[in-house]
Amino acid sequence: MARHGKKHAREIKRDRFREETLGLFERLGDRLEGRGKTLLYALGGLVLVLVVGKLFWDWRDGKANEARQALGRAIEIAESPVASAQTAATPQPGARTFATERERAQSAAEEFQKVADKYSSEPYRSQANYFKATNLLVVDRPKGLSELEALTKSGDARIAAWAKFALAQAHEADALYDAAAALYKDLASVKDSPTVPPDTANFRLAAVFEKQGKKTEAADILFQLVKASREAKGKDGKPVAPSSSAGEAEKKLEQLDPARHAQLPPEPPRDLSS
Repeated sequence: MARHGKKHAREIKRDRFREETLGLFERLGDRLEGRGKTLLYALGGLVLVLVVGKLFWDWRDGKANEARQALGRAIEIAESPVASAQTAATPQPGARTFATERERAQSAAEEFQKVADKYSSEPYRSQANYFKATNLLVVDRPKGLSELEALTKSGDARIAAWAKFALAQAHEADALYDAAAALYKDLASVKDSPTVPPDTANFRLAAVFEKQGKKTEAADILFQLVKASREAKGKDGKPVAPSSSAGEAEKKLEQLDPARHAQLPPEPPRDLSS
């Protein structure tokens, strides 16, 4: 299962009720002005409409909370310990333990399917389908690959990016390097992506090239990645701390092509006082 996107920040709730009724108040204001008792009756009806509307939005918020909780329970299953791979760490109290990774993936996929079936609103349904697909890679790989492929065309840019990255990882693991490289290149072309950072996609692309025996191409990507990281500056003009991928890329470049590594610009001084 692709190990990313497991934890999601709680989404900020917007006051949809206030936004949609504000314009309604303004439009009705001119229409009702100067109509005496008609105004009172109209306002009474308006209050009823607004109360019903607020109950609807409260219901929607409740359903959203239910969906988040259901997703959380499914993710807990996907992250449950496997008895055959137990470490010295003590499992969380009450945590479910599975005999094999396949058994855990099967149970998780079924739970994510339940979430997708019950909650049709977005982003919960797409997220559930994404996690289901990544677990299916362990249970029914062709089906998991097919579902990830479909999710790469999702209207939710985050889901599409997660699916592309998971699909690229699966292709890389299956030695389908051309297919993996195409997906990594696509992800790397999206500048400043918060979902799959270009540095991460480029680092994986370099790994694919190395596996294909394209040492020069791999070194070129690693060199440019580290060079850009060392030359990057923030709005205050100070050097930006390197990403974890940039740090790994520097180590890999030194191992893969020491001569090219020596051509890197000097590492900028870091402000240790902040």
